[in-house]
Amino acid sequence: MQQRVSRLPPLPASSDPALREFFDDTLRRGGQVINLHLALGHAPKMALARRATANAIRFDAVTPRLLRELAIVRTAQIAGSEYELNQHIPMALAAGATRAQLDALAKWQDSALFDDRQRAMLAYVEQVARGGEVDDATFGTLAQHFTPQEIVELTVTVASYYGTALIIRALRIEVETDGRRTAPG
Repeated sequence: MQQRVSRLPPLPASSDPALREFFDDTLRRGGQVINLHLALGHAPKMALARRATANAIRFDAVTPRLLRELAIVRTAQIAGSEYELNQHIPMALAAGATRAQLDALAKWQDSALFDDRQRAMLAYVEQVARGGEVDDATFGTLAQHFTPQEIVELTVTVASYYGTALIIRALRIEVETDGRRTAPG
């Protein structure tokens, strides 16, 4: 019996070459086609546009992967996205996060497990993911630790993964129970 993917009907077998390339690219990068891909596959051009952003975040950013994964996991926590946590906690661990850091992430302000750069980034993530209004003090501290390029990358990362959480909730995309993982990056 096939696992339910989302509240959408199953993705029909597609002859859309762009969608096939999307899935093949995922496999080439060491991932598997996950439920998010299967749901977004109903709109191949939208799926490809989102994929371009995800690939830029995963494969082309200069911001260290550990910081990007901490930002993604914290955003997923704020957005209440178990789906993203399921996919990104393993990636955060592979990027160098410790289990203790991930366990403390929801209350990072009270933890000594994060350095000054991580704390500046997490304070920024909190404000972006809770509505986008970032106060000058938080931004000033962030700018002491990050280049303008890194700040844009972190902002796009938070916005993209918060948006993904909204898509996941609206379409009720199911967490994979069969161990499938997206391309790790």
